[in-house]
Amino acid sequence: MGLGAQLIQWDEELCRLLVEQGHHVVRFDNRDAGLSTHLHDAGVPARGEPAPYLLDDMADDAAGLMDALGWSAAHVVGASMGGMIAQTLAIRHPERVLSLTSIMSTPGPGVAPPTEAAMGALLSRPPSDRDGVMDQAVVTWSVIGSPGYELDRELIRARAGLAYDRCFDPAGTARQLAAINASGDRTEALAAVRVPALVLHGEEDPLIPVAGGRATAAAVPGSRLVTYPGMGHDLPRALWPDIVAEITKLTKG
Repeated sequence: MGLGAQLIQWDEELCRLLVEQGHHVVRFDNRDAGLSTHLHDAGVPARGEPAPYLLDDMADDAAGLMDALGWSAAHVVGASMGGMIAQTLAIRHPERVLSLTSIMSTPGPGVAPPTEAAMGALLSRPPSDRDGVMDQAVVTWSVIGSPGYELDRELIRARAGLAYDRCFDPAGTARQLAAINASGDRTEALAAVRVPALVLHGEEDPLIPVAGGRATAAAVPGSRLVTYPGMGHDLPRALWPDIVAEITKLTKG
């Protein structure tokens, strides 16, 4: 999933819809998020200092998880930063990727800059208390979410509260952001990817504008681009059936 997001951001109902189409779904916490390993000793790099790790390392984590599961290969789906990791996995471990689905992502940090409001919401100082975190989550998603769909404030608050209870680590999120910024552009490397690929993107995404999705689709040979009017930087519940259908079309095609 995306920057600082935990596996619970992949809603259980969405995962169930994928399972009903015959998929075996595994969602996991990236390093420095949720119940995964946190690199507390690395601190937070100051401007100009090297990042403690790169997206390459996070992609290698995914390959390592597949090893632990006994999977030689899988259909890989990633959203936002997770899309960047999925792209990197396809570049570094092409034999492990049966298909690639990149959702609301980009081939590089400078390809589709966010709006000022979206970046401000993303980088605002996090509260330290549970209620404050839940309140801030509603504010953040009201800025970066889908203007064409109703904002489910109760779901956002509940998910933010659960994430806080599982693990609250703003420093880990900062290290992930450093990894994104230090990892550079993948456009040239994506030209060598030879797996079925799908790119999904919201046309009203203020955090990673739709130009990021178009650039991803243009970079991966033979990929298919699907854009959604009214969708921002989230996955509206009303679109889940279509998203599942598109992924299934790719994996079963």
